[in-house]
Amino acid sequence: TVSLKEELWQDMKCAMKKKEAGKTELSVIRSVRSAVRNAEIDGKCELDDVGVGSVIAKEMKQRKESLEDFVKGGRADLAAQAKAEMAVLEKYMPRQLSKEEVEAVVRNVVAGMAAEHLKMGDVMKAVMPQVQGKADGKVVSAAVREILQSGPSQR
Repeated sequence: TVSLKEELWQDMKCAMKKKEAGKTELSVIRSVRSAVRNAEIDGKCELDDVGVGSVIAKEMKQRKESLEDFVKGGRADLAAQAKAEMAVLEKYMPRQLSKEEVEAVVRNVVAGMAAEHLKMGDVMKAVMPQVQGKADGKVVSAAVREILQSGPSQR
């Protein structure tokens, strides 16, 4: 199978050949490749697919936040650009877990932990490695909070 970095390189070459039609795709891929390179330089190691995936997830999160700001500010042109960039990034993201799937993972983790005195932070530390890149942290924390507040009988 092709690594995520190799896939980005191949797609960048294709976008360059498309000229005007691949302009957004090219700029997003270049941005991601630059972010990956910077992460590798900062960490003094080469990133594997998981590391590259987390960089892509970070780029996606930045664009989601920008999109919200553009919509609030009434900037439809910039919002459309952010949506187009997010569409390019989605190709490289793993399938995102639904709210129900995240809740199922949280319930499994909570069931495996000592039932007394469960703390939000402890549950989050156990859940996040399982859903890394597949679910937004806000969705995970909301699910953990909801399940912990529901009490032992609802878990």
